[in-house]
Amino acid sequence: MLNLQTLNDIYFSLAAGTRPQAMLVQDASGSWQPISSEELCRRIRAVATALRSWGINKTDRIAILAENRWEWAVADFACLAIGAIDVPLYPTLLADQLRVLLADSGARVIFVSSRAQYEKIAAIRQQTSLERIVIMDEAGAPDAVPFSSLTSIQNTDPDFASRANSVRPHDLATLIYTSGTTGDPKGVLLTHGNIASNVNYSTAEFGFTPTDRCISFLPLSHITARHLDYALYAQSVTVAFCPVFDQLPQALQAVRPTIFVGVPRVYEKVRQVAEQRASASPVRKRVLNQALATGRKHRDEVAAGIRPGSLAWKLFDSIAYKKIRAGFGGEVRYFIVGGAPLGLDTAHWFASAGIRILEGYGLTETSPVLAINTPSANRMGSVGRPLPNIELRIAEDGELLVRGPNVFSGYWQGRGDGEAFDPGGWFRTGDIGHVDKDGFLHITDRKKELLKTSGGKFIAPQPIENKLKISYLVANAAVVGDRHKFASALIAPNFGALEPWAKEQGISAGSRSELVAHPRVVAEYQKLVDTTNSNLANFETIKRFRLVPDEWTIDSGELTPSLKLRRRVIAQKYETEIAAFYADEATASR
Repeated sequence: MLNLQTLNDIYFSLAAGTRPQAMLVQDASGSWQPISSEELCRRIRAVATALRSWGINKTDRIAILAENRWEWAVADFACLAIGAIDVPLYPTLLADQLRVLLADSGARVIFVSSRAQYEKIAAIRQQTSLERIVIMDEAGAPDAVPFSSLTSIQNTDPDFASRANSVRPHDLATLIYTSGTTGDPKGVLLTHGNIASNVNYSTAEFGFTPTDRCISFLPLSHITARHLDYALYAQSVTVAFCPVFDQLPQALQAVRPTIFVGVPRVYEKVRQVAEQRASASPVRKRVLNQALATGRKHRDEVAAGIRPGSLAWKLFDSIAYKKIRAGFGGEVRYFIVGGAPLGLDTAHWFASAGIRILEGYGLTETSPVLAINTPSANRMGSVGRPLPNIELRIAEDGELLVRGPNVFSGYWQGRGDGEAFDPGGWFRTGDIGHVDKDGFLHITDRKKELLKTSGGKFIAPQPIENKLKISYLVANAAVVGDRHKFASALIAPNFGALEPWAKEQGISAGSRSELVAHPRVVAEYQKLVDTTNSNLANFETIKRFRLVPDEWTIDSGELTPSLKLRRRVIAQKYETEIAAFYADEATASR
């Protein structure tokens, strides 16, 4: 187990090593190039020296607005080393959203990745406290400091090491604005000790080694991805950066990671692609169905980390399961998921395909990991056992309450602190959960997202949405119906699958709006809804649904950067459609 006291201890562990391949990055030609631990630490010291020369001191805020790239990590470690507080910002945010967060945080310097990000900041700079903009791309921008000019500094601060060592566990490390699935973002304050104590335990049972490789593609603005990278650096794992999500398939084949960490939507998409490809051929579809049927008989073995020995399993492993693993690069030994509930159906599907997914759980306010399934203790449907240094209890209303060294002390400017903790100092997670007899934690839903029907029944929307997303024809779904007699659903189709399916069926439509309104298309989705309803209690069943002609994305606002639904945005955008579900509620079926 690691024994980190502050995040700067990770820098010192890197500096003490002689690893030729601490990072992998793509050059202009697309080739993957290594960055050694020695070179990485030299760049960190150089950037820290520049910050100090600008008068940046302990507790000053420095923003980072960039995709996942080596410069992000260097800027982060440089800030931490001098005791500054970094403020990670999602690259997908609009200029006006950035203005609010930058003004609120009082950031003095911002690192941006590209000219496009620079333009956002330039447009709102006068309404912030920003003194300098540093740009990572070589193309540069007017009035911006080139990142390369900082990393080329040779005479670095002679007091760098003593300054980094002077940072204590109680010192603030970062100010992270939550993405806000149901409300406005709040600034979460995390100390060096909060995150370091969590990194010490989160991957202790995995046995990561210097021969391992992992791709950093989940947004580093999110604590899950950032925590993961810290854990990898601390254990000498090579980190490869993939700044554009659409480039992930190519990166997987080039890097061939041994550790893969994704949010549930990534796994759901892999499943949908596999099933969609199989459906294009009766033979392939039959082979996949037979492989999954065989795999279901052995999925408990797979979940336990045991390679099944039956001849049938070995046969399908050679002709089906390995093809799914090949989509991840073919060498992954640990598949991990977090950021949102995976869904038992998805976990079962992958286990039936020979892939064990280890699910974890946490929140930004908890640095983030509270529980995780491990190679030696895994239970599908749970989020694992709590970390050893964490206490938890379940409140009378089912809400999970936690305490531990990883739990934050409060929000920026104290906003929301009164609601965050109970009188005994336990942090209110806002999640509904329970612990089974073997100590595994199960999270059923977000407390604020529970729907309460007019008949007094509570409906957890996420499990129902996950069941709908099993089909490759569904990209996303949102269950609605709070304070109404019954539940309904908005379904965003996977147009990449629906449009070819419609063509095969001889269905013609001039637009996506016409396509989702076509009676045969609606009938096909009705079958999916009926299948979902067959496994639900009567009060949970979806009585009505509507196909929307839109793709829900981060950029269009329906999804958070961790690909969770922004329910408030969806409710506002589809206010008319939701109202139509309940226009005749007085006579609607119960």
